[in-house]
Amino acid sequence: MSDKTIYNKSDELTRRQFMIGAAKNCLGVSVLPMLGATVATNDTFAAAPPMRRGAAKSVIFLNMSGGMSHLDTFDPKPQNQEVQGPTPVINTNADGIQISGFLPKTAAMMNYITLFRGMQTNQGAHEQGQYLLHRSYPMRGTIVHPALGAWVMRLSGRRNTTIPGFVSVGGSAENATGGFMGAKYGGVPLGNANDGLKDSTRAHSVSEPDFNRRLELADKMNSTFHGKFKQKQIKTYNGLYDEAIKLMTSEDLKAFDLNNEDIKIRDLYGQNGFGQGCLLARRLVEHQVRFIEVSMGGWDTHNDNFVSVESRCQILDTALAGLISDLERRGLLDSTLVALGTEFGRTPDINDNTGRDHFPRAFTCLMAGGGVKGGFVYGETDRKAHTVKEGVVTPGMFNATIGHALGLPTERVVNSPSGRPFTIGDEAKPVKEVFA
Repeated sequence: MSDKTIYNKSDELTRRQFMIGAAKNCLGVSVLPMLGATVATNDTFAAAPPMRRGAAKSVIFLNMSGGMSHLDTFDPKPQNQEVQGPTPVINTNADGIQISGFLPKTAAMMNYITLFRGMQTNQGAHEQGQYLLHRSYPMRGTIVHPALGAWVMRLSGRRNTTIPGFVSVGGSAENATGGFMGAKYGGVPLGNANDGLKDSTRAHSVSEPDFNRRLELADKMNSTFHGKFKQKQIKTYNGLYDEAIKLMTSEDLKAFDLNNEDIKIRDLYGQNGFGQGCLLARRLVEHQVRFIEVSMGGWDTHNDNFVSVESRCQILDTALAGLISDLERRGLLDSTLVALGTEFGRTPDINDNTGRDHFPRAFTCLMAGGGVKGGFVYGETDRKAHTVKEGVVTPGMFNATIGHALGLPTERVVNSPSGRPFTIGDEAKPVKEVFA
């Protein structure tokens, strides 16, 4: 049996477990597994066309998990109380645009925002809907498609090589995987913004000289193995290991510590998980992180829709308005695309539990900054918010539009290990009409 055939999945897992244990117990750090949940798979890529110059350098993607009601947020129907219900409607600072009265701070920022009121999907279940929202492709049992952030990393690379280029805050780690592209392009999942990047500093019990000696010992232990087994998976995982050590000694690590922020700024975003996640996103943009996702759940309002949505909107309104205003004040909004998405909308008809059920036929997403128009609406639903009259946008089109804002070649084909061709938006075209 050759050396090449000796290396198999069992060896891979054994080595991975050993390296994690060594990093934690010998080196005094356990950030390593956060920088790559799995060893990267083989990936093959078609030749890349030249990148188009885009306005945006970073993306902050706000994921409204659960299916956000469009009627009670960004596509109200004040002339049809039968479907509008008790949700109030207010004017915004953009002529002719009204939104929910639960979002007064966002209404004052509408001059920076484009609303996509013609969103439409063919997925009416949460898991499948979130998968399509994040990956542009429907869920399949034979393949895991890359998340949007992984596409961005693959097509553009990092802006800052000492800090992860793709970070996910508060959501499911499954929404941040590299899929068939491998862990190299996946995101770093953070459960709570206030906790920062856990276990990313040298243990107090390990002095710097001891830490350096242990690194040298680890390198010696690795050298024979690396010379014997040259598989791409091993190189990728070893790269993640090196990156973890590099980050530990970098000034960029401070970006994850919200204790460095003034209390007034923390209050601006809202003292809650989502608000502080948005603040962390702004800090990461300042450190040139390419793609940050911040998630907020609680939008699955089958019961007591109006009470639940008002509560959710209070959190969203403060965080979204705070994020846009803070980015603008710091001169970062033009180069940062803020995108807000959800897996589907809610039914115009109010059910017997004063709730709204899943509704993939029509919903609303939005973008701000990053070269998009402000005070603009793309797409329109009928008077019941039931059917898209014009300007249909699919999740693939929405994701392609994000890619276009970054200047990515959205038509570029990336082949899976089996040779199947894929693009960032499942061959969908970006909505170029929303750009200034």
